[in-house]
Amino acid sequence: MSRVWKLPIQLPTWVEVNIKGNNITVKWSKWELTYDFLPQVNVKVEDNEWKKEVVVELLEQSQPQFWWLTRALIANMVVWVDKGYKKELMVLGVWYNAKLEGKKLVLSLWLSHQVFYEAPEEVKLTMAKWSKWEAIIVIEGIDKQKVWEVAAKIRAFKKPEPYKGKGIRYKDEVVKLKAGKAAK
Repeated sequence: MSRVWKLPIQLPTWVEVNIKGNNITVKWSKWELTYDFLPQVNVKVEDNEWKKEVVVELLEQSQPQFWWLTRALIANMVVWVDKGYKKELMVLGVWYNAKLEGKKLVLSLWLSHQVFYEAPEEVKLTMAKWSKWEAIIVIEGIDKQKVWEVAAKIRAFKKPEPYKGKGIRYKDEVVKLKAGKAAK
C-alpha cells in the first residue's frame, strides 16, 4: 500500500503558500488558487534553510481519507500554479472545421448550424495546427478540472463516429473503427 500521503509536499522556491484558519492559498506571479480544507486535518508550512514544504497531519485518526484527499489536492494546486495543464482536441473529417473568433470557438460539424462555444475566463483556447481537413484545439489553464471539463464539453458536440473516425477527439485518443457492411 502506498504511503505517499505521509510525505511532505515540496514547494518550488517561487511558489508562495499562505494559511489562514482552514484556508490555504497557493500563488505564483499571476496565478492563485485557494482551498478550504476540513477541520479534521492540520496543514502547516515548514521553512528550512534549503527547502520549503507543506506538511499535512491528521487530527482525528478515525477518518484518514481526509488526510489523503487534502494532501492530494494541495499537491495538485502546487503543480497547477507552477506548470498549468493542457489538453488538445483534434477535429477530423471532411467539412469539419474549427476556428477562433476572439474568445469564441466556432465549430462547423456538418450540422444544420454552426456551434459557438465560449470558454470560461480561467481557460485559454488556441488553435495549434490548421490544415484543410484537420484542426487542433489547444485548451490551457491552471485548474485541471476546468481544462478537462471544457475539453469534454467541446468533444460532446460531435464525438468520433466508429466507421470513419470523423468528429472531435482527444489527441491521444484511439478510436477503434468498425468494419462496416462490406466486410462479412
